[in-house]
Amino acid sequence: HWPDNNPLKEPNPKKHCFLFLSASLYNIMWHNKYPYLCRENACEKTSYMFLRKELAVRLANTMREVTLLPTNLQSQPSVKLVESWYSQSFEELLEYETRSPEDPRTLYDFLEILIKIQNRHNDVVPTMAQGVIEYKEKFGFDPFISSNVQYFLDRFYTNRISFRMLINQHTLLFGDTACLAQPKHIGSIDPACNVAEVVRDAYETAKMHCEQYYMTAPELKIGELNSKAPKKPIQVVYVPSHLFHMLFELFKNSMRATVELYENSSEGLPPVKAMVTLGKEDLSIKISDKGGGVPLRKIDRLFNYMYSTAPSPRLDPSQTAVPLAGFGYGLPITRLYARYFQGDLSLYSIEGFGTDAVIHLKALSSESFERLPVFNKSAWRHYQTGPEADDWSNPSSDPRDASTYKANR
Repeated sequence: HWPDNNPLKEPNPKKHCFLFLSASLYNIMWHNKYPYLCRENACEKTSYMFLRKELAVRLANTMREVTLLPTNLQSQPSVKLVESWYSQSFEELLEYETRSPEDPRTLYDFLEILIKIQNRHNDVVPTMAQGVIEYKEKFGFDPFISSNVQYFLDRFYTNRISFRMLINQHTLLFGDTACLAQPKHIGSIDPACNVAEVVRDAYETAKMHCEQYYMTAPELKIGELNSKAPKKPIQVVYVPSHLFHMLFELFKNSMRATVELYENSSEGLPPVKAMVTLGKEDLSIKISDKGGGVPLRKIDRLFNYMYSTAPSPRLDPSQTAVPLAGFGYGLPITRLYARYFQGDLSLYSIEGFGTDAVIHLKALSSESFERLPVFNKSAWRHYQTGPEADDWSNPSSDPRDASTYKANR
């Protein structure tokens, strides 16, 4: 618990912020502290004892941080809806604080409630995005608010990734259809994830979407360089669904840029290239296109939730699944997935030519620790402090278009 004199203390003792356990991929699979030793011997009781507290801790930290958002943002209908989902899930988890794992009914009920919570939170990302849109439409853009929203959403969505990761492990290991689809997986983790195969799967899915919209799509050229075991396919311990999500987003962006740049060209579409490399420390995947690139000054904006230039879609309550398309959150969340296990995503663009997107991941599962937001005094101060004045000179306006601007002679 926070000490009594801590300014972050929450009046409701049930919402005190606790320290969480940051797991590595190696821990989640093998370490005795985590119950996922293997499918046959995994102890559901141990998993239950761990998750009933850990999930509540992560929800409590997120809920506490929501209260530090600007009031005008908190009051938006979509944000309040997300808050209600988190509160309901938190209260449901608290019911298991004192229930004994020795009662078989407890384990069955807990599995059912996790599935229920997982389904309830399916649309958290687009619903929170809708709340940001509602705020912008009413109050416009404010640099201070934008800074706070960026900081909050990075932490909020990272916490959600971790929350779903833990729930998926339990439901996949102990549910009725445990690991039937992927018998070699340990929950959602593949101990021998063939990276090139995931690259091809993500490409084929993105290609299908591209062809549906544009009636064409660039081809893929893929290369591999395994410096640890030359001429052998690159295999690592990872979560294939996370890797697929990242690659699909990058392929989608590369295909769109390529098709739109060459749609009236007689030369045909240049291919999108993928390069997968494995070194002593890093697994790197580079996606390269010749889609025209992005100006340097706009690179940071591609990761900013408040700067999205995409159309503002509306959520349809009748839809069973809400696509992310239109919210402009693809790249920011892709980077969060990469960073979740201590990796990163970098963009290198040459305007007029194309873009390289590089995913960096840890080569060793023992170094792939969860990167989780810590709610402490530093986090609290971030929400209270306004942006400082820039101490470097900046142009007062956007640069002119070099293709149309002519200097006075």
